[in-house]
Amino acid sequence: MATYTPSMKTKYREEIIPALMKEFGYKSIMQVPKLEKIVINQGVGKATADKKLIETAQEELTNIAGQKAVLTRSRKDISNFKLRKGMPVGLRVTLRKDRMYEFLERLIVVSLPRIRDFKGINEKFDGHGNYSLGITEQIIFPEIDIDKISQILGMEITFVTNTKSDEQAYALLKAFGLPFKNIRKNANNE
Repeated sequence: MATYTPSMKTKYREEIIPALMKEFGYKSIMQVPKLEKIVINQGVGKATADKKLIETAQEELTNIAGQKAVLTRSRKDISNFKLRKGMPVGLRVTLRKDRMYEFLERLIVVSLPRIRDFKGINEKFDGHGNYSLGITEQIIFPEIDIDKISQILGMEITFVTNTKSDEQAYALLKAFGLPFKNIRKNANNE
């Protein structure tokens, strides 16, 4: 029985590893940066007033990620926000291995091109080789039925790599096909 391998995983093994080894002069395959996980976070602050909202958001995020979304709860009481300790305030999903590569492909090929007036994503790394991408509307994902949406919610998608260098992480994510705005090339030419 043949096992399924995501096309992004194959692309990483066959194209990206040799390209990065050549670009950075690595001697071993183990030195090449790799994508360890993709974490999707979604804050649902209005869930304190409407309990049904967190259930709908959990169902939507589970459909988008292909893996069950976990509730995140508040750590302390904040009276100004009518928040009690332990109340659900958001959702998160951590994708690894094949699910991570499948989500990455759907994000790059299908979802990002559906953003209105899309000109590329910003190139702001955290200084430790990780990249976070903010999405303002969940309706860019084809898994979401627009007619059944009760509220537009945003999410934060974090790409965690095993490198500490932003430059290497940028090269890795660019090789996967993330459509960065070409700020680096313009900054060097001017």
